[in-house]
Amino acid sequence: MVGDRELAAASRPRHVVEPLPGADLTIGGWLWALADGRRRTQQQLAALDHASLDWRPPDGANSIGTVLAHLAAIELDWLYTEVLEQAPPEALLALLPPTVRDVEGRLTTVQGVSLARHLACLETVRTALNEAFRTMSRREFRRTRQLPQYEVTPEWVLHHLAQHEAEHRGEIAVIRARAERALARA
Repeated sequence: MVGDRELAAASRPRHVVEPLPGADLTIGGWLWALADGRRRTQQQLAALDHASLDWRPPDGANSIGTVLAHLAAIELDWLYTEVLEQAPPEALLALLPPTVRDVEGRLTTVQGVSLARHLACLETVRTALNEAFRTMSRREFRRTRQLPQYEVTPEWVLHHLAQHEAEHRGEIAVIRARAERALARA
C-alpha cells in the first residue's frame, strides 16, 4: 500500500534538468532547456482561438501569429547560418514567410495561418535543430564561428534562442490578454 509520503512525493513538481538522450550531456542539457521553454510557450498558447491569434493591437504591434512565425524563422536562421554555416534547406524555408522584416524593419505580418500550422512549423525547425546538436561533439559545440559581423559559438546560440523565446513568450502573453479583452468587447 502506498503511504502518504509516497503520494506527496509523486505529486510534487520535479525541477530537474534531464538532458535529451543521444547527445553529449552538456549539449543535451541545453536542448532540454529549449524544450522546457517550448513547453511553456505551448502552455501560453493553449486554447487560443484564431481571432486572438491574428488580432493586431491598434498601436500596430505584432499579432501572436506574427511572433510565432518570427520565432521559427530566427531559430532556423541561427541554426543554419551561425551553427551549421550553410544555407537552410528550401523545404524548411518554404514553411516561413519570405522575409522576417518588412521594409520599415517591423516583423513581417503573418495572418490567416492556423495555430496548428504555426506549431507544426516550430516543431519542424526544432527537430532540425535537435538533430544537428545531438550529433555534435562538445568541441564543435564550443568552436567559435567567424562571421563577418561577429564571432559566435553554437553554445551561445542555444543560450540566445532560449532567451529569445522567453522574451517573445512574455510578448505573446500580453498580446493574448489584450486580444481577448478587445474581442470580448466587440
